[in-house]
Amino acid sequence: MVFSSTTVLFVFLPVVLAVYFVCPKKARNVVLLIASLLFYMWGEPKLVLVMLATILVNYILAWICASCKEKENQKGAKAALIGSVIFSIGMLAFFKYTNFFIGNWNGTIGKAAGLTIAGLRNLTLPLGISFYTFQTLSYTIDVYRGEVHPQKNLLHLATYVCLFPQLIAGPIVRYQNVENEISSRKESIDDFSNGVRRFVIGLGKKVLLGNMAGSVFDLVGQMPEQQLSVGMLWLSSVAFTFQIYFDFSGYSDMAIGLGYMFGFHFKDNFNYPYISMSITEFWKRWHMSLSGWFRDYVYIPLGGNRKGNARTILNLLIVWLLTGFWHGAAWNFVLWGLYFFALLMLEKYLLKGILDKIPGWIRHIYTLFFVNLSWVIFSYDDIHVLGTVLKRMFGFGGIPLWNSSGTFYSLSYLLIFLIMAFASTPFPKQIVERISSKLEAGKKGTWIILAAEIAGILLVMILSTASLASDAFNPFLYFRF
Repeated sequence: MVFSSTTVLFVFLPVVLAVYFVCPKKARNVVLLIASLLFYMWGEPKLVLVMLATILVNYILAWICASCKEKENQKGAKAALIGSVIFSIGMLAFFKYTNFFIGNWNGTIGKAAGLTIAGLRNLTLPLGISFYTFQTLSYTIDVYRGEVHPQKNLLHLATYVCLFPQLIAGPIVRYQNVENEISSRKESIDDFSNGVRRFVIGLGKKVLLGNMAGSVFDLVGQMPEQQLSVGMLWLSSVAFTFQIYFDFSGYSDMAIGLGYMFGFHFKDNFNYPYISMSITEFWKRWHMSLSGWFRDYVYIPLGGNRKGNARTILNLLIVWLLTGFWHGAAWNFVLWGLYFFALLMLEKYLLKGILDKIPGWIRHIYTLFFVNLSWVIFSYDDIHVLGTVLKRMFGFGGIPLWNSSGTFYSLSYLLIFLIMAFASTPFPKQIVERISSKLEAGKKGTWIILAAEIAGILLVMILSTASLASDAFNPFLYFRF
């Protein structure tokens, strides 16, 4: 199931919320766990066993780790941690990367030596495995570090990992951030109303903007050769740049909003990344739960920037290779990670201080250009197709710079692209806040604000529902990661 479906919006969520708030507080984690398992099992019931096995193994190993530390048995604690890492990463590697490695072996050494290996045809990637693997790892690592106590109640740990709002596509929620809320959270009307608002905003971003951008990207991808032009390929790249932002940030908003409804407070995952004025700033604003995870559990343990420039560069190379590979079992994701590594090293060591002297609008264009190009690399998992597209985008593919199709589609989607550009900035929020602050000064201001907010939520909900009912195009990009 996905949040942006009529089944979830009008059947699953209302039933779960009703049962949740009718039940006594002690039973609410049970309700959430059952609902989460049903949500996950809707599409792939057998693969829920992979997630449950990951939870059980890490629950046991975290307790062994904590017990060894209490007895000052550092070797035992470290062994338990290593066991957790090997099991969790092993499960992720098996399901996500086995066929990738087999395919590359067969295409190189295996082919030359006549030692090809049959791929695993029935191997299915469990939804959300990259996300819940990182969540369970952060739990056991934090137990080893002494930053959290091991969870005594297996049901509570399972609720944390399986929590359906963020299970499938994040944000990556660390146990230490919700440890107290798992066992003793307080739901409130304010949190619930804030959650509804955040959820509907996310739904609108995903359905009304993300899906529209995605349809433009797919339209160009399916065009006959004779209709393509350099301009059309750049239009396609801009469409995907908007799609991945509104798709993923919209999902994160929905997850955060649902968390509020159930009494959880997840941290923001996006902070208007497309207003950045450097690649470094972009990665402080984009998918913050992932970049923070790699910083705290990979980069800093490797030594961070504490062991000289050469070691810092090596540590960052490892982090970006892993970041790219985490996104998918294909070479374009590795290339995508290396691409950002190269840009970040350029800013860190060659452009340091220079960017600050350049006018802001130029820095913004520079950032958007290279971010847009990164999404081209990200969007084509066939490396040969990617190479062809990149060549054509820069005028080396034997297609015209511009044609009548480019003019038609540019004019057709100009308004929606301008709306998307505006919506990806903090300006809409700032405008609403300014209007609200002025209205609050009046006697009837509070009621006007409340009425306008309710009307806005209902309008976005109605438009989103109408779009879902009339259009079968409703993908979630990060489900495959």
